[in-house]
Amino acid sequence: MSFAYRWEPPFEGVQQVALVLHGTGGDEHSLVPFAESLLPGAAILSPRGRILERGAPRFFRRFGEGVFDYESIREEAQALADFVGEQRSEKHFASEDVVAVGYSNGANIAAATLLLRPETWTTGVLFRPMMTLTPFGTNPETALAQNPDLQGKRILLAAGERDPIVPLASVQALVKQLQEAGASVELKVRAAGHELSRAEIEDARAWLGWT
Repeated sequence: MSFAYRWEPPFEGVQQVALVLHGTGGDEHSLVPFAESLLPGAAILSPRGRILERGAPRFFRRFGEGVFDYESIREEAQALADFVGEQRSEKHFASEDVVAVGYSNGANIAAATLLLRPETWTTGVLFRPMMTLTPFGTNPETALAQNPDLQGKRILLAAGERDPIVPLASVQALVKQLQEAGASVELKVRAAGHELSRAEIEDARAWLGWT
């Protein structure tokens, strides 16, 4: 089963492609206006998660809040990487131009895909992510099978210090994991919950250089 998706071509002269990954219950349209605000003129590649949780699309299965199906994470991350690779060949863009824009469950699948298939994207803005796959050498059920090489990857993580869903310690563990793999990572923590604020969009635009 492939991904249902939305594609919006870039404005003339713009090379970036926003890989837009929605949160639980969203779809391929949900975050498009958000991505357009974040990366004006960029192409939009917005897939819909293939997993349904009581009718709500997601990018991988879970057994409860924060209790993940790790086999599903691995399968869906590989499927997403294959999908992006197919789109890259068909629509003629480079992985260096792909900017992952993920929120919550979408941010988690973006990070898992990068750790398993680093060629999928190069720059990422991940809102409300948490650690899913743990570092190589830890619990075999949850761990990566090998250490990834994330040299040249650039990632902004945006966390809410009052987030009731994503513990800050899990975000910090993800930062450490990505940094130890060679990525350049910045963490911004705002006095917020799981929802997003306009200020965070401005943070991300400034970080991306789209001020």
